[in-house]
Amino acid sequence: MTIIELKGSEPRRRDKLVIMTEIIGIAIKGTSKTQIMYKANLSFSQLKRYLALLSNHRLLKKSACEGKEIYKATPKGVHFMERQQQIIDLINEEPEEDDAKPYILQHSARPRVHRVHKSA
Repeated sequence: MTIIELKGSEPRRRDKLVIMTEIIGIAIKGTSKTQIMYKANLSFSQLKRYLALLSNHRLLKKSACEGKEIYKATPKGVHFMERQQQIIDLINEEPEEDDAKPYILQHSARPRVHRVHKSA
């Protein structure tokens, strides 16, 4: 599991997508609720909400193994985690010299649409 961190950012609360990605990373090979809770540094109530959310979206799958509940990332969950990591990597990329120049948005001259109101 990799901890997701933005370069140059100060320590702060984790965002929901980051926590979801961390949980999926922890559950890649399958693990218990307790291990997810400790490794993701969540309270039990937070853990229950995230497990329900991830399961409802088919990003995690719950199964039983030797009488214990095991959570494992689904292929959709792995895809979500990979995409989220790509976004983090993109944000953390060092800008190239051409990218360092400020980008100015050009306002295009859009035709105005006038609505015709029917009088009663």
